[in-house]
Amino acid sequence: MKAREWREKSSGEREKAMLELKEKARKLRFDLATRETKTHSEYRKVKKDIARLMTLAEESVGAIEAA
Repeated sequence: MKAREWREKSSGEREKAMLELKEKARKLRFDLATRETKTHSEYRKVKKDIARLMTLAEESVGAIEAA
């Protein structure tokens, strides 16, 4: 999902999505380590989505502190 789409969601939805993505990344990491799956690209996409959400969280904290 793109950052623009994440911005449209509420902070509660973003936090819930962050937890789900972290769990999915953990599962994919273990599946890749045990060679149960070969989809490295899926793991990469999940990591990028997590990074986008973390960036949006930092932006909102910075906006609150600036105000």
